[in-house]
Amino acid sequence: MTTIQNQLPTQLQSVRARVTAACQAAGRAASEVTLLAVSKTVAPEVVTQAYAAGQSAFGENYIQEAVEKISHLRHLPLEWHCIGPIQSNKTRLVAEHFDWVQTLDRLKIAQRLSEQRPAGRPPLQVCIQVNVDGGASKSGVSPSEALALARSVAALPGLRLRGIMSIPEPAPDFVAACALFARVKAVFDALNAEGLALDTLSMGMSADMEAAIQSGSTMVRVGTAIFGGRPPIKSGIAH
Repeated sequence: MTTIQNQLPTQLQSVRARVTAACQAAGRAASEVTLLAVSKTVAPEVVTQAYAAGQSAFGENYIQEAVEKISHLRHLPLEWHCIGPIQSNKTRLVAEHFDWVQTLDRLKIAQRLSEQRPAGRPPLQVCIQVNVDGGASKSGVSPSEALALARSVAALPGLRLRGIMSIPEPAPDFVAACALFARVKAVFDALNAEGLALDTLSMGMSADMEAAIQSGSTMVRVGTAIFGGRPPIKSGIAH
């Protein structure tokens, strides 16, 4: 058994404890936040062990690697989220194998996913990726473009628009991270005010999940804290 596999149950337990503590600090129920284990580059047998430890939702960045993993683990009732960029030539693979897509930022990709979703499968659950930093090199639509894209995506058959996802730049401290996440939450609230009935706000990773939960996240995407990684930003809030 590898070092990762030896430590995995403890790591998962530690992350769940962090989620629970962050929810308590924010005055929220722990059931309001879903833990998505980011399993990119993680071997199928490690995913199997994570499932045995109670984890069923997994996020993948690399589509070809993910499809092989999903096929290998099809006997398990796992939920697979695509959290990486999607090129036009990969939309069919995504539509056929994934349960969720969190990185929609172009209508063309959404249309292809809608057309290529197999008829016998439930609608593909999707989030629009929003870039609140404005960096040209980063994926995601600007906050000002989110509503138009959301309305177009919501109208597509084969897809169900669930919410938004964002990956803000790393912040120097808890307060700064909260300020960035508050900008994402504002976009989420604005879309709901327009009648889109969204329920998923996917933001926060290993180092900043406490700030994301404080700011209203309903799903945190955690890889390194489960499978090995960096220390978290300290909140300064008594947990």
